[in-house]
Amino acid sequence: MNSTKRRIFNTAVKIFSDKGYDNSSIEEITAVAGVAKGSLYYHFSKKEDIFDLLLEQGFGLLKNNIELKTKHCKDAIEKIEAVLLIQIKVTVKYEEFLNVVFSQIWGEEEKNKKCKKAVFEYIKIIERILKEGIEKGEIYDGNVEALASGIFGTTCSSLIYRLKRNREVDVKEIYDGFKNTVVSALDARKK
Repeated sequence: MNSTKRRIFNTAVKIFSDKGYDNSSIEEITAVAGVAKGSLYYHFSKKEDIFDLLLEQGFGLLKNNIELKTKHCKDAIEKIEAVLLIQIKVTVKYEEFLNVVFSQIWGEEEKNKKCKKAVFEYIKIIERILKEGIEKGEIYDGNVEALASGIFGTTCSSLIYRLKRNREVDVKEIYDGFKNTVVSALDARKK
């Protein structure tokens, strides 16, 4: 992505996060980014294209990191630990991305449906890891959809924790807490 497109995209994500997608305008994005409308339309034919790229980039980052970090894990528990750490890091580092996702997941408009689809596709990755662990006897047998959704939701709650504390949070501290509770509850070998 060239520097102008990146500047437009980053500006739009910030504005979407601060004001909400529906309350954001092309005019405001171009003014804050310091580009002409023509430049925006050269890179994005409409505001929805920026939203689509946000979903693609954000969830692509999560998926790619999980693929890389879990590739050499010895078992499903280690993979879930990697998922937790990646999600917490992404939640803390890319807070604006998740603000937009969480604000747009509710509803039945096209953008809401796209958002749900992206979240559910991502959660399927966690479901596959859990299924693999259950089949190998590494993870307690349970409702895989509920567990995967819970893992996603639990780690995203670190954003709420950061907001509550109104300051930066220690990723390792949050990770250790989730690892000691979430992962140990899943580990079938600890009984």
